[in-house]
Amino acid sequence: MEQGRPHTAVPRPAAGVPRQATPGARGEHTHDESQFIRRAPQRYSVRGQVLDALRKALVSGELVPGEVYSGPVLGERFGVSATPVREAMQQLALEGAVEVVPNRGFRVASRTPRDLAELAEVRALLEVPALLRLARTVPARRWQELRPLAVTTAAVAAAGDRAAYAEADRAFHGALLELSGNRQLAIVAGELHRRAQWSGAADPVTDAAEHLTLLDALAAGDLAAVEAVATRHCGQAPGA
Repeated sequence: MEQGRPHTAVPRPAAGVPRQATPGARGEHTHDESQFIRRAPQRYSVRGQVLDALRKALVSGELVPGEVYSGPVLGERFGVSATPVREAMQQLALEGAVEVVPNRGFRVASRTPRDLAELAEVRALLEVPALLRLARTVPARRWQELRPLAVTTAAVAAAGDRAAYAEADRAFHGALLELSGNRQLAIVAGELHRRAQWSGAADPVTDAAEHLTLLDALAAGDLAAVEAVATRHCGQAPGA
């Protein structure tokens, strides 16, 4: 974005999210976090609080792809030192959500169609075979026990809160894969899922509806339906 061009206002942020941008050096924009609202959930460490707020802002779209955000100013508005902010930024960089800009803060990464297709492919390679194995061995009653999680995702999706839906969605998928007994599978798949969510491309209502469809297929032991729904749900067309 060229220096001096007017910046389109970002929608009113949720708690813990910067609202407006001001021009920065070298043609970049560094956001003015003067509207940053402090959030202090007691169950989190300071670093965890900052990381949680930034993740929610990424999923909701309040942190705009391509924009540069100032770490020290975010820390000031959080009422914390720059250290936990930098730690949170480094974690987000490892997750591919942001790029560190030396001496300035971090730039929110942009997802290309190829990036999204690759994430979908890798998710499908991990999750679909695991669910097919589970469909052969897990009794129907166990799948029925997960229906409350699926119902919760649908309710949150209908409320229109993308950040809350992202958490509910990961909880549902995590519960599915935990039935495999493979902790590493659940961890790796969960991280890939989080990366895919940064784009905000999926429609939450449609996405949530597929959770119940998937559970029905799993409970019925319908392998063809499980494969089709799970593959589509990961964002990759069956047979792609």
